[in-house]
Amino acid sequence: MSELITAELVDLDLSATTKDAAARSLAERMVGAQRVTDLDGFLADVAAREAQMPTGLDGGIGIPHCRSEHVSAPTLAFGRSARGIDFGAADGPADLIFLIAAPAGADDDHLTILSGLARRLMDPEFTAALRAGDDPAAVAALIRGEEPAPEAEATTPIAAAEEAAPAEDDAPFRIVAVTSCPTGIAHTYMAAESLTAAGLAEGVEVTVETQGSAGFSKLDPAVIAAADAVIWAHDVEVREKTRFRGKPLVDVGVKAGINRPAELIAEARRKAERGEIAAVPRGGDGTADGADGRSGADSAHFGVRLRTYLMSGVSYMVPFVAAGGLLIALSFAIGGYEIADAKSVADHFVWGQADSWAALLNQIGSAAFGFLVPVLAGYIAYGMADRPALVPGFVGGAIALTVDAGFLGGLVAGLLAGAVVMAIQRVPVHATLRGIMPVLVIPLIASAVVGFLMFIVVGKPIAALQSALTDWLKGLSGSNAVILGVVLGLMMCFDMGGPLNKVAYAFAVGGLTDPTDGSLKVMAAVMAAGMVPPLAMALATTVRKKLFTKTERENGRAAWVLGASFITEGAIPFAAADPLRVIPSVMAGGAVTGALSMAFGCTLRAPHGGIFVVPLIGEPFLYLLAIAAGTLVATALVVLLKGARRTVPVPADEAGATAADARVGATA
Repeated sequence: MSELITAELVDLDLSATTKDAAARSLAERMVGAQRVTDLDGFLADVAAREAQMPTGLDGGIGIPHCRSEHVSAPTLAFGRSARGIDFGAADGPADLIFLIAAPAGADDDHLTILSGLARRLMDPEFTAALRAGDDPAAVAALIRGEEPAPEAEATTPIAAAEEAAPAEDDAPFRIVAVTSCPTGIAHTYMAAESLTAAGLAEGVEVTVETQGSAGFSKLDPAVIAAADAVIWAHDVEVREKTRFRGKPLVDVGVKAGINRPAELIAEARRKAERGEIAAVPRGGDGTADGADGRSGADSAHFGVRLRTYLMSGVSYMVPFVAAGGLLIALSFAIGGYEIADAKSVADHFVWGQADSWAALLNQIGSAAFGFLVPVLAGYIAYGMADRPALVPGFVGGAIALTVDAGFLGGLVAGLLAGAVVMAIQRVPVHATLRGIMPVLVIPLIASAVVGFLMFIVVGKPIAALQSALTDWLKGLSGSNAVILGVVLGLMMCFDMGGPLNKVAYAFAVGGLTDPTDGSLKVMAAVMAAGMVPPLAMALATTVRKKLFTKTERENGRAAWVLGASFITEGAIPFAAADPLRVIPSVMAGGAVTGALSMAFGCTLRAPHGGIFVVPLIGEPFLYLLAIAAGTLVATALVVLLKGARRTVPVPADEAGATAADARVGATA
């Protein structure tokens, strides 16, 4: 096993003033040590992890970290800043910076070492020794655990807490806890250490299950059964929530477990003393949260939570779109558009006739398409209130189709179902009813309420709005159509698979449930614009190779296929490495393509497939022209912007420079 950190990975005079610059400085040392294969790609992964949650900890510590395919071996780089760098901690800047890099398929032994470091960061003697050290080799040895901090054995938080814990004859208050973070490398184990230490100091028995990357060992069911309360400190879903049914629950984000463990323990005791045993986990059984009702995710800003709910519905809907849409597209390719009017193949199927096979594909695809709105509504509700919300969500979505409220009705039905279930979950119930709440009471009451609202209250107004939208799409022509094409093109290319991209795509697919000439034009424009970003980056890496690193050129070759297949995400590696140049360029290209597609009157009945469904497109040659024009515009802009930089990177394999130097130049 290679050493996790060496002297060359230690910088005791880190000059960076921002967290991005600090990560880059330490990552460059990893590149020099041949632990990171692509600087820009790795930094993009670090930035993506940082965007999920700031990695600053109280006590002047920053721990940017990620798992990345650009890491060849688990590695730790350490930097000490005299000025301090803001990593988002509540108590101010960090002077001790740890950049933790784990391979995408890191083994448990290495990740256990990383989790051990995370625990040691809670020891004030250890951090004091890091601040006092003046020899990189000695500091690296200290971090590896080969050189103990002065009196560390006697002064760790747990050891000190053990000495201070009161001796009691009575059985201690027992808490079981779960800690987890998105990456599962650092915060998971630091929260576990903090909760354990705080429990010892308070005379409370705390047993923690860490659901991190170094393994997932379940708590003994007997330990859970004997516990008086539960604490979840998590930023990803707790696995197998039903194990904790019937216990008072404190549900918070993982950083709360690190920064204020004593408060969480005190809150758990208060809930137990008040007898709040109705605080059942909202998961496999789907009943209510604790009295606080706020998990790490639920405590986010309403706009963030709403986006998460909607994206949950869209993500489950997309496989139905792809399967059903492509089956319908194949049926049109074999039997023509009139095959949609064929009789049921259950009664009229002839093995040797192509039309029968075309009708079969069309009717299977149409059956899959019939689930779009119910699945959308059901999984929006599921994202809000878990499994008990599935039934009212699906029922509301089906009613949306019945009253002709369409795609918009599905969105509203899902939100209504989730809200109704969440409201019911907050009603205290007797212990004898808890077992039937998620499987009988909640689905029954919520379905009745949502059905009433959709049939009697909101269904008809939404149907009228849907009808107006359909009529508007039917009448699209001239400048109105072009403007819509521009907007859709910009949305498809802004975040390349993110929320805006999905909103534009969902808008187009929703129109296919009741296809009109206008909705078919929208679908064509959306798919055409979505193909532009990867195709443009593929072309740019081909015509101006010296502007891109070797890894980017390899990604460019793959982007040809991804773009042709309508997989917009193929451009994400380029956008992550150089967002200020790449994103505006591809947005401009997408806007041109969307506008031209609408202006040319191109239509499309298939919601996916890219270039492979061109035979099904109305005005196919003009459609390809629109894609080519947008690709050329995006390529020209990205080449122009990258070429205008003060320093142009020259890959090492072409100019004799080191790989690290080439990648450093790539971001000048």
